[in-house]
Amino acid sequence: MTTMLTAIDPSTGEPIREVPAAGPVEIETTLDHAESAFGDWRRTGFAERAELLRAVGAELRRGVEDYAYVMTEEMGKPITEARGEVVKAAWAAEHYAEHGERYLAADVVESDATSSYVQYLPLGPVLGVLPWNAPFWLAFRFCAPALMAGNTAVMKHDPHVPGCAAAIAGAFRAVGAPDGVFASLPVATPDVAGVIRDRRIRAVSFTGSDRAGAAVASVAASEIKPAVLELGGSDPSIVLADADIEAAAETLALSRIINAGQSCIAAKRIIVERSVHDEFVEALRSRLAALRMGDPRHDDTQVGPIARADLRDALHRQVTETVTAGATCLLGGSVPDVPGFYYPPTLLTGVRPGMAACAEETFGPVAAVMTAVDAEHAVDLANATQYGLAASVWTETARGEAMARELEAGQVSVNGIVKTDPRLPSGGIKRSGYGRELGRAGIHEFVNAQQVWVGPKRD
Repeated sequence: MTTMLTAIDPSTGEPIREVPAAGPVEIETTLDHAESAFGDWRRTGFAERAELLRAVGAELRRGVEDYAYVMTEEMGKPITEARGEVVKAAWAAEHYAEHGERYLAADVVESDATSSYVQYLPLGPVLGVLPWNAPFWLAFRFCAPALMAGNTAVMKHDPHVPGCAAAIAGAFRAVGAPDGVFASLPVATPDVAGVIRDRRIRAVSFTGSDRAGAAVASVAASEIKPAVLELGGSDPSIVLADADIEAAAETLALSRIINAGQSCIAAKRIIVERSVHDEFVEALRSRLAALRMGDPRHDDTQVGPIARADLRDALHRQVTETVTAGATCLLGGSVPDVPGFYYPPTLLTGVRPGMAACAEETFGPVAAVMTAVDAEHAVDLANATQYGLAASVWTETARGEAMARELEAGQVSVNGIVKTDPRLPSGGIKRSGYGRELGRAGIHEFVNAQQVWVGPKRD
């Protein structure tokens, strides 16, 4: 019996699309084409690779409305955010087209050789296992550097966004990408391990939960294949007494509700110095209360639905358990009696270590505020988590930069929103994963750093 991948409109709860999962024949054909294409693609010049990425970027920009709509339809991202994500995906392709050759330039290293250097060569077909929450951006964060390095890319997208996966593959077809250079492989989750183990897959990029990441990493390690993992987060944002309170509240409210809070790098634990706690909480509450929740297809919607019913239920459980444990709910905190999987912007105060909203990753528009005695205490609270993806600090600039060294996180923003940028490396530590994506570091993850020694030996 064929497994079906079903997309459900989270604004209504109704199924909108069913796609058959790839069976053995499609898996074999896709991997065979990826391996065959690699033989030619690895020998192309950077200019040819850049031409393809620029063409795909232009196609995304041309069709932004259509690409954005399928994202909104399948996972509920507000249409204004969806348009921005498509454009950001195009930027990733264009960035590596522009800078990939420089990022991969050989490094000359002096030795006893007449000449010695390190050159960066492609590995082969790379598998990207992707989540639903940023379907276009995460696809291009994975494939743009991989393709520019001379690898071929096989995308296994989340089963709940089959239309997005098809649209991304369609963008490559629309610009005449060589067969097998980029492919979407819609396998069911139980079949992923077999694809990772296949001899033709040389490396794996995974974005998702720490639980699923551990499973992917164990399979890849057992086959001695490199992997990059970008996993969950319980990202702290520290607001100290000398911060610009209004700016911090404005930015952290935005960070908490982008994509209805369904972002690994959203501000999740907001740690506020006691002397400014009440002032900050009121500034944050007023901003969250003013947000418009509604149909993600409407341009004036600021908070759309949670992507799935089970995710909404899990989020509500976290809120309920946190309040039961002693926290105060100042805003939201209840499931609205409307169709779809909506959850309102929610503000919890009096959150302490060990409570669900602090100990677990909250994937939704729930802001958990904690109180710190001073800056040192704030750092201790920030680091008291199994995760280490991103963090932000709101204070005087030099003080914030010094504090960044004390924070256990892969990226830190001082007086600004935490975000991903094609120019800068992104990734986590601890249970938030390992390896880096984006920037120069990202394109170096899936290459062979080959040392070349050219004689004769020098005295």
